[in-house]
Amino acid sequence: MAAELKNDLLLRALMREPVPRTPMWIMRQAGRYLPEYRETRAQAGDFMSLCRNAELACEVTLQPLRRYKLDAAILFSDILTVPDAMGLGLYFETGEGPKFERPLQNRVAIERLPEIDVHDSLGYVFNAVRTIRAALDGEVPLIGFAGSPWTVGTYMVEGGSSREFPLIRDLAREAPQLLDSLMAKVARVTTNYLNAQIEAGAQAVQIFDTWGSALERDDYRRFSLAPMQQIVDGLTREKDGRRIPVILFTKGAGPMLEDMVETGCDALGVDWTTSLADARQYTKDKVALQGNLDPATLREDADTIRRGVADTLASYGEGPGHVFNLGHGITPDIDPDNVSVLVDAVHEMSPQYHRD
Repeated sequence: MAAELKNDLLLRALMREPVPRTPMWIMRQAGRYLPEYRETRAQAGDFMSLCRNAELACEVTLQPLRRYKLDAAILFSDILTVPDAMGLGLYFETGEGPKFERPLQNRVAIERLPEIDVHDSLGYVFNAVRTIRAALDGEVPLIGFAGSPWTVGTYMVEGGSSREFPLIRDLAREAPQLLDSLMAKVARVTTNYLNAQIEAGAQAVQIFDTWGSALERDDYRRFSLAPMQQIVDGLTREKDGRRIPVILFTKGAGPMLEDMVETGCDALGVDWTTSLADARQYTKDKVALQGNLDPATLREDADTIRRGVADTLASYGEGPGHVFNLGHGITPDIDPDNVSVLVDAVHEMSPQYHRD
């Protein structure tokens, strides 16, 4: 029997229910900016070994919660576990990020890409979810996640990180139906992957679409949003008598938030290039909003960080439906003490926006 949730502010805010203050978590809150994380990663030997060890993945997931009064834990894993399990051979090269040994460089490779049984290939992720849920003992909810098919697909086709995405852009132009089939296949596996995380104990899920804004709006709707819609439509939305909120996050979405709100998701992540005031206009308060302090603010002094928090809270304004977060992931160069300033400021300043 799962422990009763002691702090459900995040889940309530994602459902746009009243809360006494704005809940918060931080994208990449378990990461290289924390010295204890670096020690645990060194113990594991490499990044994927850390992901595959349930006890160590649990340890790094809990590390930021020991330091900061955060309102959620997020599973420690990676968006590229899915294509790795599909046989592309994920590896990491120092200074160059993730790469694939067998990228999808022709029609035959795409058509032969297997639709895996996630329980066989990604069981280590679900073991980590169960281990983390047990260790949390109901203190805060656990967020599961996956990459969007488009974002994951850019790595699968390009073979690694890219800024211009020449190969997948060519595919979109020259063989759009083939790209549609790839996106649909990845979406089906991702749906099963997220549902297995939910079954293992994830209490909310987020889909990370880092590169959706590289597409023009019509192509975004076809190649990024439609596969995410496919996932949302197939997700388990209730477990143990409680709603499982779904968060979509397209970095740089801007006006495309208007399209995203129609997917049936519960919340949208907003990066720092769009104000929360504008995001509320785009979405007409149909969904919760998550964000959106510029991560670079955490390099500044305490007064600047506090001003950033004040401005972010004021931009959203009064009423339910705001989850405080950075506009993207925390970077490795951040002083952990600056995160304390951030968290304390949100706790101090946000209650004024939640008065009846």
